[in-house]
Amino acid sequence: MMMRPDHVGGRRPRRPPALSAVSLPAAVLLLILGPAPIARSAGEDPFAAGRKAMVEAQIAARGVRDPRVLEAMAVVPRHLFVPPALRDEAYGDFPLPIGEGQTISQPYIVALMTESVGLRAGEKVLEVGTGSGYQAAVLSRLAGAVLSIEINETLARRAAGTLAELGYSNVRVRSGDGFFGWPEEAPFDAVIVTCAVDRVPPRLFDQLAEGGRLVLPLGDARSYQTLTLVTKKGGKPVVRGLIDVRFVPMTGEAIKKDGCPLSRTL
Repeated sequence: MMMRPDHVGGRRPRRPPALSAVSLPAAVLLLILGPAPIARSAGEDPFAAGRKAMVEAQIAARGVRDPRVLEAMAVVPRHLFVPPALRDEAYGDFPLPIGEGQTISQPYIVALMTESVGLRAGEKVLEVGTGSGYQAAVLSRLAGAVLSIEINETLARRAAGTLAELGYSNVRVRSGDGFFGWPEEAPFDAVIVTCAVDRVPPRLFDQLAEGGRLVLPLGDARSYQTLTLVTKKGGKPVVRGLIDVRFVPMTGEAIKKDGCPLSRTL
């Protein structure tokens, strides 16, 4: 369920709420997905007009400028990542439930996180918290490879199936505790975390390449967090706060472990 936090003064005028979703219990199921994203013409897709309006009114109007991000948001069929009963609401300005107590993020937040991580063609990105698979699908249109970890095996299987059916061949989904990252595939040029943490998981920072970017909701999981960009410079974290958000917390025993101390530059 989405809540609408107030923006903390002193950074930038409040953008609309930010809330999202995916929690992270254990298992290690590797699912490798199938062919290239399906292109759908406006004439074939009854949701195309709603997707266009979403990009214009919810995303571009709020300051997302990267044309590759806007194009990805305009093409990825968000309605196919939500339950059939909610498809008519898929392009609304709010998150939606996807089952297992989780939600698909508000479109604006998906776009903002994608733009903030600054992906370049050919880069490898790790996503922690697959959820419905929608964020991974958006990332796949900008990155060379997307590796996504989801702690809930039911969601992992469902997302893998959706992504495979739609042809996102550069995405892999694994069920497991995202706190530990995906060490055998490191280093990553970028990491996106779609669940709240009160400190940077050290394994995720360690798995960033030099110059790599990590975007995550950082703060008290019981309240609001700050969507935060962490850049690895000289092996150390340089941190910049973006906007206030509210995500569900990361779960799993791993979250009890010590986090990475930050040199804040907010």
